[in-house]
Amino acid sequence: MKSNTEKFGKAPHQPSLWTRADALKVHADDPTTTQPLVSADFPVLSNEVFIWDTMPLRDLDGNITSVDGWSVIFTLTADRHPNDPEYIDENGNYDITRDWNDRHGRAKMYYWFSRTGKDWKLGGRVMAEGVSPTAREWAGTPILLNEQGDVDLYYTAVTPGATIVKVRGRVVTTEHGVSMVGFEKVKPLFEADGKMYQTEAQNPFWGFRDPWPFRDPNDGKLYMLFEGNVAGERGSHKVGKAEIGDVPPGYEDVGNSRFQTACVGIAVARDEDGDDWEMLPPLLTAVGVNDQTERPHFVFQDGKYYLFTISHTFTYADGVTGPDGVYGFVADSLFGPYVPLNGSGLVLGNPSSQPFQTYSHCVMPNGLVTSFIDSVPTDESGTQIRIGGTEAPTVEIKIKGQQTFVVAEYDYGYIPPMLDVTLE
Repeated sequence: MKSNTEKFGKAPHQPSLWTRADALKVHADDPTTTQPLVSADFPVLSNEVFIWDTMPLRDLDGNITSVDGWSVIFTLTADRHPNDPEYIDENGNYDITRDWNDRHGRAKMYYWFSRTGKDWKLGGRVMAEGVSPTAREWAGTPILLNEQGDVDLYYTAVTPGATIVKVRGRVVTTEHGVSMVGFEKVKPLFEADGKMYQTEAQNPFWGFRDPWPFRDPNDGKLYMLFEGNVAGERGSHKVGKAEIGDVPPGYEDVGNSRFQTACVGIAVARDEDGDDWEMLPPLLTAVGVNDQTERPHFVFQDGKYYLFTISHTFTYADGVTGPDGVYGFVADSLFGPYVPLNGSGLVLGNPSSQPFQTYSHCVMPNGLVTSFIDSVPTDESGTQIRIGGTEAPTVEIKIKGQQTFVVAEYDYGYIPPMLDVTLE
């Protein structure tokens, strides 16, 4: 398998590398990069459904947008099954952990609305049953297009395969709430090509998902970020000097880290409507470091490109590790080079005492970071846990150059708008 430089040698840009040396600088429980503890008595948004990845309605510049004073979020959602015999344990109790762990297989896109940027009310399914071409509706991005309320929902259609798709509908408001209309025709956009981005045939554990479209503040073109893995047969990738970086003696052994091949992908639209896309080489690769760079997204600030992505402890390669949380990189131009924030990439990780408390962080342009609650220990030993499936407390970070700092914590699921659009 070729290295990054060899593989993308004739490409319009060279992917930046998150190296093993960078990852060795990850330091868990640094108070400036650690999510505050989530209490075990957290409130639940709904006893009827689990929610996890949260996608605030926004515009193509990244601004979180309300409509006629109504804030709107989309979430990956699955019904809870407290009375289903399949999830009743041998003692007759509801096995919520197993129900929660099975949620991905029945993930659907729902929406919620609020006057306060919290206290969310469930609106329901975005698409009617049977509209989406695959069994699962995985994460993406809802974009408010205009003052007529048109919305493009980019998402991942999964099983069979994994395809980046979009569906157009419209948001309608009244004094009493919000409804979604349309969303009836799903348009496939693109899928992994096996040349730049790994396919399922090359690796059954591949990832290709999480579209995040945006308009570049400099060239004005429409682009899209997404999660991928670097193309090539599983186990064939090379972890060379560039991927290792500047490590001290004794850290040259990469073990089996060739199996970790995450990247942040990018595509450019050939049209203004976002119906025709061309995939480009990855912006960032993590070969030999990590196998997942999920839900990539940007914050544009001070003329810089702040690239954020989420990842897990269990997806790290041999010899490096870090907490579940959000990682970040910064560049002076869209195509880099990118350097890791805080020297390591870690921006906001879970505390080691509650390693699975939150996930799927989204950093918004106002510095607020939303996420969902996964599981929180209810005893000191950590053997007893409470499953979340609900919104976590919002955290505020400050971004200063190549550093970030946790500075505040707010209410559960607090996602205030940055601008309000009055519908015509």
